[in-house]
Amino acid sequence: MTERTTHTGKSTRGSWPVVRVLRDRNAGLYLAGVVVSGFGSSALGLAAGVWVKDLTGSDGLAALCLLALWAPTVAGPALGAVADRVRRKPLLIAANLLPAGLLPTLFAVDSPGALWLLFAVLFVYGVAGVVQDAAESALVATAVDPRLLGDFNGLRMTANEGMKLVAPLAGAGLYAAYGGPGVAALDAATFVLAAGLYAALRVREAPPRRPTATWWRRTAEGAGYLWGHPGLRPLVLAGGATMLCAGVGGATLYAVVDALGRSPAYAGVLYAVQGAGSVVAGVLSGPALRRLGARRYGAAGVALFGVAVAVRAVPSDAVAWASGAAVGLGLPAVLIAALTAVQRGTPGPLLGRVSATAGTLVFAPNVLGLAAGALLVETVALPLLLPSLGAVLLATAVALGRRRDAEAVPTRAERL
Repeated sequence: MTERTTHTGKSTRGSWPVVRVLRDRNAGLYLAGVVVSGFGSSALGLAAGVWVKDLTGSDGLAALCLLALWAPTVAGPALGAVADRVRRKPLLIAANLLPAGLLPTLFAVDSPGALWLLFAVLFVYGVAGVVQDAAESALVATAVDPRLLGDFNGLRMTANEGMKLVAPLAGAGLYAAYGGPGVAALDAATFVLAAGLYAALRVREAPPRRPTATWWRRTAEGAGYLWGHPGLRPLVLAGGATMLCAGVGGATLYAVVDALGRSPAYAGVLYAVQGAGSVVAGVLSGPALRRLGARRYGAAGVALFGVAVAVRAVPSDAVAWASGAAVGLGLPAVLIAALTAVQRGTPGPLLGRVSATAGTLVFAPNVLGLAAGALLVETVALPLLLPSLGAVLLATAVALGRRRDAEAVPTRAERL
């Protein structure tokens, strides 16, 4: 194992990769920012829907909160071009300060007539999130040791999922005590704190080159590079197919709970079990990527996810718990593998656009899956729907695993 000195000046010789990531000053600051902003975002994500439901009594309007947050993902390739046009660190800071400045306006939302303001803020919130993800992905690739990117992305997943376990409960409590404005104030404070953490990063960025092409041409360059790359395209497409199936499967959750003879609140237990599995997956992803490579690791995760979805058709609490943990372990694999591969395989000047394009191709299908699942769960019995969904996922895993040309087997030096 080669020796490397971190941003703190400490040698990493003989250290476990996770320890090496945490000792790296930039990586530690990034992860702290993810934890802080993720806490506030998860809290608001729950509170916004409850807020709308309380004011209107409408489930449909409450669901529009999720749509407002996800809609900007469709414009990811164009929004990602911003991250290649300016320096990434100032952009990352601005992408946190913008929603921090807008969230206090939600104090004015006290009647159904003012809900347009909430939806508008959530939409801008989503736009800032897409830009932030593109800037962060591009900046991380230069600020963190490339050999630690898999471990970093895994720990980032762990941080996100960990916040999803605790933040919604905190948000619900805060909403009950102080209403929606109290949660908005908390989220604004977390964005300001995250911006301060990102401002403390020590990175040297060269001024971006002045563009010689139109905005549309620059956007197309990112998509063209991703589509033409034999290693990245299969991973990203497999990620999109997996998230499409995840959306369909997610829409069946309450039907699964009904089949178990439990109350709807039991879904929270299954969410927690899945989140715990994702936390474990984040810690294990770095070593797995080094041993298997991105393609085989992603394929193994999709296969595990497929089996877990299929067995959910069995009306058993024990099976439901085991399935939830397996979903948490398997689903993140292809997402982490694709993100890490994009960071490693994309030239710096293109990385913002390529990352955002990959994000759109991977995550936008989840919205379509949720819509399709809402229809299918009403018309197709679970014993048929869930095994069929598992079969699609297993076929995706096989197709990805057979791509021998997509990625070389990692060398011994790359595994260390």
